[in-house]
Amino acid sequence: MKTRTVVLTLALCFVGVATCFADDANMGTWKLNEAKSKLGPGSPKNNTVVYEAAGDKVKVTIDGTDKDGTPTHNEWTGKFDGKDYPVTGDPNSDARSITKIDDHTLGFNVTKGGTVTTSGRIVVSADGKSRTVTTSGTDSKGNQVKSTVVYDKQ
Repeated sequence: MKTRTVVLTLALCFVGVATCFADDANMGTWKLNEAKSKLGPGSPKNNTVVYEAAGDKVKVTIDGTDKDGTPTHNEWTGKFDGKDYPVTGDPNSDARSITKIDDHTLGFNVTKGGTVTTSGRIVVSADGKSRTVTTSGTDSKGNQVKSTVVYDKQ
């Protein structure tokens, strides 16, 4: 009887976590719509961004190209709780924090060496078919950079 109760409880927990992530408008694969985007000079192009459940966290995988056209790949796994979580594969950052503002809006900060280098917002459209990422920050040379990037849901 105890084993059955424990197994049922664990199953319900996994269903609950999956349901929470399924309702999140950010989850899924997003592809860059370059025609609708306004990339700042020297900005990298994040061609594909994937949000997926990773236990009780979210894993974000970004594939794109840097300012010279060299392929890039980085990953972040964390919660939308405003705390810094490490980034792998990105020479321009070592942590990101993401905060859920509402069902369609996230705020984020990118840090390098404990200093915020980029901040922005991610807004998913009401129909869930596109999202707009606005960023402002400084590049590696200290120049101000601003971008508005549009992605289409795949």
